[in-house]
Amino acid sequence: MKLVAVSSIQVADQTFIAAPPQQVAAAIAPPARWRRWWPDLTLAVREDRAEKGIRWTVAGPLTGTMEVWLEPVLDGAIVHYFLHAEPARSEPAPDLAALNRRRRVEGKVMSFEVKKELEAGRAAGEPPS
Repeated sequence: MKLVAVSSIQVADQTFIAAPPQQVAAAIAPPARWRRWWPDLTLAVREDRAEKGIRWTVAGPLTGTMEVWLEPVLDGAIVHYFLHAEPARSEPAPDLAALNRRRRVEGKVMSFEVKKELEAGRAAGEPPS
């Protein structure tokens, strides 16, 4: 059995947004928003999947990959956020638990900002506008 290397930073999260995947994709697409959500990371689009999401390579204090995958569900989309990366510097040894938490929180900030924007004015239980 061969062991497979696993990234030190492993984030997988999901949030439901009551809006069509196309609207969610449009809200996530502007690079200026990426710089606000992840100001210290350099993101390069690896694959723009339109209403299915976007994949990036990550550079800066982390090196790896990141993805927002949009899964159509009922009257909206589940925003799946993934980050697989390694800290760029190893001296001193990084606090991996703190790094993982920080990057998980950044993903939630992104998804909740988009959720708040796209669901604004929508009453609970009502279909998206």
